[in-house]
Amino acid sequence: MFRAICILFALMTFLVLHSSEYWGFYGHRMINRMAVYTLPPEMMYLYKPHIDFITEHAVDPDKRRYASNFEASRHYIDLDHWGFSPFDSLPRVWSDALLRFCDVIWISTTGDSLFFYGDENWKRYFTEDSLEYSNQNMLLRQRDFPEFFSRFILTGYYEDSWEVDCALWRTYLGLTDTVPCEKVVIRDHLTEHGILPYHLKFMQSRLTKAFLEKDRSRIIRLSAEIGHYIGDAHVPLHTTSNYNGQLTDQLGIHAFWESRIPELFAEEQYDFFVGKAEYISDPQSFFWNMVMESNSYVDSVLLIEKELSTVFPSDQQYCFDDRLNITVRTQCEAYARAYQDRMQGLVEKRMRASIKAIGSSWYTAWVDAGQPDFRRNSQVINDLTEAEEDLIENHSKRIKGRVHE
Repeated sequence: MFRAICILFALMTFLVLHSSEYWGFYGHRMINRMAVYTLPPEMMYLYKPHIDFITEHAVDPDKRRYASNFEASRHYIDLDHWGFSPFDSLPRVWSDALLRFCDVIWISTTGDSLFFYGDENWKRYFTEDSLEYSNQNMLLRQRDFPEFFSRFILTGYYEDSWEVDCALWRTYLGLTDTVPCEKVVIRDHLTEHGILPYHLKFMQSRLTKAFLEKDRSRIIRLSAEIGHYIGDAHVPLHTTSNYNGQLTDQLGIHAFWESRIPELFAEEQYDFFVGKAEYISDPQSFFWNMVMESNSYVDSVLLIEKELSTVFPSDQQYCFDDRLNITVRTQCEAYARAYQDRMQGLVEKRMRASIKAIGSSWYTAWVDAGQPDFRRNSQVINDLTEAEEDLIENHSKRIKGRVHE
């Protein structure tokens, strides 16, 4: 009973403190805050004093979207680009996927290049255990290349100019310095379609490492951020190329589903009692199942709104509302309620699933790190470092993937 009262008080406090803020961030802050209450008492010594930080900084990845070249693609995955469910053409392991969907371009001299294409075209070069190319003794070993790619090529993915040292390729291919090589360039065809489940696995590893090192500051920061990405993974429109209804004449449905509906109905209708966090035995499968389930709702999310728009009075679908002293055009409450009712509470269900998944992610990282004890010397984190603030505020000129989800 006491636990239920605490959660109810936290929910009421959240709604009072944040009701006047930019409503697009409402959902992320809410689910991060409520995820804290899924944790066991041993973890509460660390998380409870930082619940406001975890709530407020749930939106940092969105703020950083324009500050980092590589941030945007971490928030979505266009599963429909890769065919049809269960999307077997897309490897679930990051290095395997990037290996398959990239080109390696050997530039001998300016204007003279040799292409080793990704995807199915790799078979042109790896049809046998080894292959001689031309008369240059360019030996490509199929069984060795994935390891070579992971160790020496994948490491450059986050560089602005993704190039590989010619010396490495000469060594791998058994070539002498006499074989001309100006540079080797990697061209990525994967990232532009989103890397959300891959990034979740990466974030889980980082959070576990922070627990192993008992780095309280990093634990709290990473917990807030992985909460954001897990929240994104539970939104159906984060798993499709028709992410904002732009392909079906439903422009604006993303904010309608993800933001407008929770803002209107979460306080009065939604139940955020989701139970205790659970251990995740296979994070990779867990994160992929998460986006696959979200994707299974895409057709319903789009079709239900499309059908509703044809029968609901058109002059009652959009209203004007004041937000931060600005008058904005948004969906009317009655229209939003009708949409929510036809979806049979899907938004609430996905928010509840997000809360449980976030708590389980945190709990799993803690368990995998040996359940470190944080009962003593818990220093409360008040804000980001200056460098992190700069990263969020400064805008990048290059974006990998699309700007908007």
